Parts: sequence; C-alpha cells; structure tokens
Amino acid sequence: MHNLSKLASALLLGAMISLPAVAAKSGTLVTVNGVAISDSVGNAFLAEQEAQGTAATPELKNAIKEELIRRELLAQEAKKMGLDKQADVAAQADLARQAIFIRAFIQDYIKKHPISDAQVQAAYDRVKTQMGGTEYKVRHILVEQEADAKLIIVNLKKGDKFEDLAKQSKDPGSREKGGDLGWSSPANYVKPFGEAVTGLGKGKFTETPVKTDFGYHVILVEDSRPLTPPPFEQIKQQLTQRLQQEQIQKLVIDLRAKAKIQ
Repeated sequence: MHNLSKLASALLLGAMISLPAVAAKSGTLVTVNGVAISDSVGNAFLAEQEAQGTAATPELKNAIKEELIRRELLAQEAKKMGLDKQADVAAQADLARQAIFIRAFIQDYIKKHPISDAQVQAAYDRVKTQMGGTEYKVRHILVEQEADAKLIIVNLKKGDKFEDLAKQSKDPGSREKGGDLGWSSPANYVKPFGEAVTGLGKGKFTETPVKTDFGYHVILVEDSRPLTPPPFEQIKQQLTQRLQQEQIQKLVIDLRAKAKIQ
C-alpha cells in the first residue's frame, strides 16, 4: 500500500503537469516523450522550495527540472502498465488532488479573511486571564475511594510524609515522584482540582478529599510564585494560527449545516 501511495502521487503529478505536445507553446519547461511540462509547474515547485527557505539558484532550478523529468518518466511508465485505471490507485489520486484543492481553498480563504491584530490581542488577553497571575508547585495523591483519601489526610495530620503516602497514588505519572506535579497554573487542572489549589496556602494540604472524574485527591501546595505570561510577540504567530484554525472549523460547521448529506 505504501508503494501504491507513492505511485498514486506520481500519477497525480503526471496528470497535473502533462499536456499534449501539440498544445505546448512558449510556456513549456521541457518535453518528455512528447508530453509537455509547463513553466508554471516548475515555478510552483520552485515557490514551494523558496517557502522552505531555499534560495532560487540556477542549481536549484536545474534540480527541479530534473525531478519533474524523473516524475514524468515514472508516471508515463505507470500509465503504460494501466495502473492509472486501477480502482485503488485512482482513488488515492483523487484524494491527493482533493487535498491540493482544499489547501488552495484554505490559503485563499485565509487571505481574504485575515485575522486582525485586534483579534490576536484579544486572544492573548484571554490566555493571560486563563493563566492567572500565580503558579503553584503542587503534589497530590489520587485514590479511588473517598474513605482512602480521608485516611491519608488523617495520617498527614499525624505527621506522615506526603511523599511516603503518595506511593499508594493511582497516578502513575507522579506516584514515583512523591506525588509531585511540578509548577503549573491552576487553569491547567480540572476545575475542582484547580479551585482547591488556589484555596490552599503555602505548605497546606486539603483537609477534605477533592473529587474529580479521576477519583479522590489529597492535594498539597508546596509553594507559589508570580506567573509571567510569555511576551505577546513571542506567541503572536501561534495565536494567529490557532485563530485561523478556529475560523476554518467554524466554516466547515456552517457548510455542513447547509449541506444535503444522505
């Protein structure tokens, strides 16, 4: 199947770049066995390389020409064998062609519906609000039964070490580290857990079990410190891309709502 995927890609490219020789005029980059490969295909290939940071040197242009010749030769051989008529290969070629159209549409849509600086700034402000102004160094012990959590609290009050009691935790990620979850914003935890964290002082643990979908937690806040969000310029591109993704997701939802799907 992997080889078929490669072959389908070759067939697709061949279908896209091949034109009858009689139709070839001044826009022809090269002709392979009477089949013309247009300049526009070479330019598209070059643009992709430039977008990846490669300089458009004469050597690169020649390498692209050789690559297009190689692909056309392989595509022609595949057609001679009738592989372009095979259902699975044709289906993969259709999917690849569809992906190209979709990519072109998304690029065009984003260009025509740009994310404004105000939208990015608003997203940044939301991130800052969600993060809050403080992060906490937290330990926890997770158990299935509330009675077990209550017993742990009793033992903590007797003077048992949190790290020792954490060996019975059901959380494999923190169990071997004495329940240590490291530094984090409360917003990164599920709501009941995060609210419990913000309600604890330094060195304090929850005196009643905290219930979440995972079970019952005993939580210890070891320390806290001011949380400084990353500078706007540092995450501006990331936020823009996220907003673009949300924009496309909304478009798909709207299109699906209007579509007749049987």
